Amino acid sequence: QVQLVNSGGGLVQAGEALRLSCAASESTFSRYAMGWFRQAPGKEREFVGGITWTGGSTYYADSVKGRFTISRDNARRTVYLQMNSLKPEDTAVYYCAARLYSISSRDDYAYWGQGTQVTVSS
Repeated sequence: QVQLVNSGGGLVQAGEALRLSCAASESTFSRYAMGWFRQAPGKEREFVGGITWTGGSTYYADSVKGRFTISRDNARRTVYLQMNSLKPEDTAVYYCAARLYSISSRDDYAYWGQGTQVTVSS
């Protein structure tokens, strides 16, 4: 059982940056690929990006490519989502999720964080 705790959300203005964190409880965290998802009000949850269990590869949705960066520190059991040049349309609840070994853009992840709100004002 992996417990994930999201943190780092908040209210920012368009063009600003935020960094989200996701801390894992499990010592085998390094076996898990990590994904970031978001859900805006009235919309379905969508894939933002992911990072492989080694940290060697990352994948991003087209809507955030070039603005968001995912990284991980396996020693700290933490994955990060650096969000730059934020736009009002990035407003959503952001979730991290863990999946053994490989990334998926679908929400077929075994473990989920509780989510953190990101609000971008124009």
